[in-house]
Amino acid sequence: MDRTLTELVKRVARESGADLVGIGSMDRFAGAPKQHDARYIFPEAKSIIGLAFRIPRGALRGIEEGTLFYQYPAMGYASINEVYAPAVIREIACFLEDRHWEAVPIRNFGGTGPQSDFDGEPGADAEYGRSLPHSRPVREGYPAPDVYLHFRMAAYICGLGEIGFSNVFLTPEFGPRQRFAFLLTDAELEPDPVMEPGTLCDKCMRCVAECPGALTAKESVKVSVAGKEIEMSKLDPWYCAFAYASGLRELNPFLPEDAFDELPDGRKIMSGEKRPDKHEVMKIWKILGKYYRQPNGYNAAMCGGRGCMRACMLHLEEQGKLSNTFHTKFRIRQPWWRQERAN
Repeated sequence: MDRTLTELVKRVARESGADLVGIGSMDRFAGAPKQHDARYIFPEAKSIIGLAFRIPRGALRGIEEGTLFYQYPAMGYASINEVYAPAVIREIACFLEDRHWEAVPIRNFGGTGPQSDFDGEPGADAEYGRSLPHSRPVREGYPAPDVYLHFRMAAYICGLGEIGFSNVFLTPEFGPRQRFAFLLTDAELEPDPVMEPGTLCDKCMRCVAECPGALTAKESVKVSVAGKEIEMSKLDPWYCAFAYASGLRELNPFLPEDAFDELPDGRKIMSGEKRPDKHEVMKIWKILGKYYRQPNGYNAAMCGGRGCMRACMLHLEEQGKLSNTFHTKFRIRQPWWRQERAN
């Protein structure tokens, strides 16, 4: 392992704009489903480089106050995934190429693809966005294209933090506030240790309590990654997609009462009395575009990670577990959705 090159790669990553950088060995992908095994992307790769880019806490402020909703998907998703991170991973790839090592840049494309956990359970995108059903393996024993890197698992393999019960990745610096990008390289770099599960997430269940309904404390999923067992809430991906957008009027001040009247039980779905199935969610996503179209091309993140992001962040900040600290608390006044309930 080249310790000097490892230190140089990390320095270049930080100087280029990554907030965090970690390195994992490719053998840590052992046990991953073929469709998520990065070793099939670059069989000669020895190392994976993980980069984290913070989501500014202020990008969540407008949703917290109920007064500005497009800045979180703009500054917390689009600008990182589409502009900032790709420029950084290109710099690192070029740095390695200049030293005669190949590097495969993998950006967060924010799109659809067969997402699943290491146990093979499909996520929302698996059925909603498997856009190439005709895709076939090009070599015997290989997965069909495209192989999609599971970002949370890859971040864990790189030693950047842990996966919380919320299903969201947590780092000791920013908690749930970051996006990721990766590079695969044939340079054999020194790997970072993986974090012991439970270091940050104490299963306080505040994520479940404030989630609009996609998380549960009653059922969990356990997966093994890099020799460690990780436990997560059994996520309802379709309800997560529904609430995220959001089809719940409690989370979406732009939504009129009659928006879903073309659907059977549309008002019950909007109020949370009835859980929509996946076909209803797909219809609802189309309807929602009529009432609030994002100026940045990304889907409206109306829930603003109320449970999985904000409630978790609040708890970690209260516990003093994060190194990125602030002069003022994030939740200064009663949240607007609680006031609406009271009224």
